[in-house]
Amino acid sequence: MRREQREDEYTRFVQEATPSLSRTAWFLTGDVHAAEELVQAALVKAYVAWPRIRTGEALAYTRRILVNHSTDTWRKTRKEKLSAEPPERPSRPAASVEDRDEIVRILQLLPEQQRRVVVLRYYHDMSEKAVADLLGISPGTVKSTASRGLATLREHLGRTSGEVTS
Repeated sequence: MRREQREDEYTRFVQEATPSLSRTAWFLTGDVHAAEELVQAALVKAYVAWPRIRTGEALAYTRRILVNHSTDTWRKTRKEKLSAEPPERPSRPAASVEDRDEIVRILQLLPEQQRRVVVLRYYHDMSEKAVADLLGISPGTVKSTASRGLATLREHLGRTSGEVTS
C-alpha cells in the first residue's frame, strides 16, 4: 500500500474513531483535558503502528493502546482524581450533560481496574472474553471485578437517591 493511501486511510480512521475514543478516555479519566491527551497519545501510537494494524481492527487496537496508556499514566503518577463530595442524584430521567458528568464522577469512585472493566464491559458492551483479552486478565477476573464495581456503583447510587440498599 502506498504511503499516501495509508495516510488517507489513517485520516479517515481518526475522523471516525475520535468520538468513540474520546468518550472512552473521558470515562476512564473523568477529566476532559486528560481524556484529550490520552486520545492524542493513543492516536500517535496507532499512527506509528498503522502499517501493522489489520484492516477492520484499527478501533480495537487503538482502544487497547488507549487503555494501556491510561494504566501506564496512572501507575506513573499514582494519583486518582476523586470527587471530594459525592454528586447529587438528578431528579430528571433524561440523559443530560449533568447526568453524564455524574456518571463520570461516580466512575471515579471506583479503583482503576474496576473502572476500566465497567467502562469496557457495559459502556462499550464488550464480552467478558473481549475485555479479558484487552486488559490481559482472565474472564473470571473480569466477572468478579465487574460485579464488585457494579455493587459499589449501586451502593453509591442508593445512598445519593435515599434508597435503602441490601
